[in-house]
Amino acid sequence: MIILYDCATAPSPRRARILLAEKGIAHETVQIDLVRGEQLGEAYRAINPQCTVPALRTDDEDGLLLTDNAAIAAWVEARYPQPPLMGITPREKAEIASWNWRIEFEGLLAIAETLRNSSPAMADRALPGPVNYAQIPELAQRGLARIQHFFDTLNERLAGRDFIATDRFSIADITAVVAVDFARVVRVKPGEQHPELLRWRAAMAQRPSMAMAR
Repeated sequence: MIILYDCATAPSPRRARILLAEKGIAHETVQIDLVRGEQLGEAYRAINPQCTVPALRTDDEDGLLLTDNAAIAAWVEARYPQPPLMGITPREKAEIASWNWRIEFEGLLAIAETLRNSSPAMADRALPGPVNYAQIPELAQRGLARIQHFFDTLNERLAGRDFIATDRFSIADITAVVAVDFARVVRVKPGEQHPELLRWRAAMAQRPSMAMAR
């Protein structure tokens, strides 16, 4: 059985949950309590020395452990190609990969910078993983500006479109849903100046995977 090491309140494993739900893949779930620092404990370090979630143990003979969303998505798409979420044609694959990367870099990273460099609960935890890093308050301020630009970019892209990367639902839409929702933790959300983004997010809420993988 496939095992997903998850945290119900964290954005990164939510991406994996939605992906598995869209593919209809049966799996077991093991919750890792990030608030209590379970990811840094010896038990979880023995499973994933990166001390991060999500992690996915495949049902391959050797029980391969995948420790990031990029690897999880690549394995899932190759093993369970239907429905295709990373493109069919070379053009689709390129467009989806490009937009997924942009959403990660311009959206998720900006939000994480803001949160991790401003939250008292994350003092000395400015980056995920096994090593402690001090906060840099200036990065939080820059992150807030980047989030606004990210929302503007998505709003412009979605004008006249149902999906972000191509004319079908893709992993880029999954990443974008998680990013838009994650921004709420730093008190930023799309407003009336983002009508296309709001329309798209409302449509995404109708997908069963979004309700299953909140």
